[in-house]
Amino acid sequence: MIAVIVNPIAGSGFALTVGRKVDAILTERGIPHQMLMTERIGHATELAREAARQGVETVLSVGGDGTLNETAAGLVGTGSALGVIPAGTGNDFTKVIGTPRKWDEALEYVLTHPAHPLDTGVINDSFFINVCGAGFDVMVLDYALKAKKHARGIWPYLYGVLAAIRAFKPFEMLVEICDELKLKGHYMICSIANGSYIGGGIPIMPLARVDDGLLDVMVVDSVPSWRIPFYLPALLGGKLLKTRIAHHYRTTRCALSSKGMRLNIDGEIVPMESARFECRPASLLAHWDDGVAATGR
Repeated sequence: MIAVIVNPIAGSGFALTVGRKVDAILTERGIPHQMLMTERIGHATELAREAARQGVETVLSVGGDGTLNETAAGLVGTGSALGVIPAGTGNDFTKVIGTPRKWDEALEYVLTHPAHPLDTGVINDSFFINVCGAGFDVMVLDYALKAKKHARGIWPYLYGVLAAIRAFKPFEMLVEICDELKLKGHYMICSIANGSYIGGGIPIMPLARVDDGLLDVMVVDSVPSWRIPFYLPALLGGKLLKTRIAHHYRTTRCALSSKGMRLNIDGEIVPMESARFECRPASLLAHWDDGVAATGR
């Protein structure tokens, strides 16, 4: 049995169209399934948790990264597997786990490939699966969310980058790595990652793997606004870690605090002045290409 969770407003309604097509394909093939529509924030978690309680083998998330996050949160620690059908704006986690980017190919992938365990993360008492961060990237997301009404993919985020440069001011942060290292100062970015991509395809943490039992942390020194454009090619090309201003750490847990901090949690902005992060190894079953970690794709 398959449960199909559809966020009807994701991708400006594109997810609803995709959900109907998924329903038609599963019906045509005689695959037992149930269609479930989200009605509010957090509803996908409730639906996924109930589907797992009923013993559903696979739960498909039809929507964007937000829908995926909620669906995965309901499946952690259960025997039900997550299947991702990209139908949102950014669809960053499909790039992380190597499932096809086209919805029909992704559906075929889920139906023909076994599920494997992958890591998830906890931030305070909340769930995350991809990337959290504070600083410049949150400013980018602020502007990008406004632009999403007019464009899909990476374009809203490129607009957000340009707009954030004009408004950027350094952030004072305290970063604690596994109680062994404390970094305090003014920084441009602090990212805590289980996955690799943000912003519709920006490889913010290319070394991160979802099956290594670790979180990757990147702290980027503050630079004057006029110098930020010189680092944009490195940021967009996944090479920021190779620059002198970026510092990389791997850990099972860490903490981040900053006055007035607003965190990007898998694409959602949440006010939170203090956050503790922990990796939960192999805590979620999902239909994904476990060769991604080995190949670095």
